[in-house]
Amino acid sequence: MFRRTFWFTTGVAAGVWATTKVNRRIRQLTPESLAATAANKALETGQRLKDRAVGFATDVRDNMAQREAELQEALGIEEAPGLPAPRRLAAIENNRSNPKYIEAPMYSYNRNEDH
Repeated sequence: MFRRTFWFTTGVAAGVWATTKVNRRIRQLTPESLAATAANKALETGQRLKDRAVGFATDVRDNMAQREAELQEALGIEEAPGLPAPRRLAAIENNRSNPKYIEAPMYSYNRNEDH
């Protein structure tokens, strides 16, 4: 009697375990779950690529600045020339004081008007 009860209980436990595993796998293989998994993987890959690209750009910028300093030292250049501030401000002020307005066209772009 105990032997049959033991094997019956073992069978029930194995059946519950197998059913749970199968149901989990079925839920993982639904189209919605597969789409969500693919989207998550794409986001992770995109983030990794972005981090690598940012790291590469930072390395390039640092090495470029270092090489530029080496070249300036070798050529005896004190500072890199830049745009003078008064010219930059004058260009901005000129643009603000004389704004250009675009007039409305004489004809309409509505294609349904002619029909």
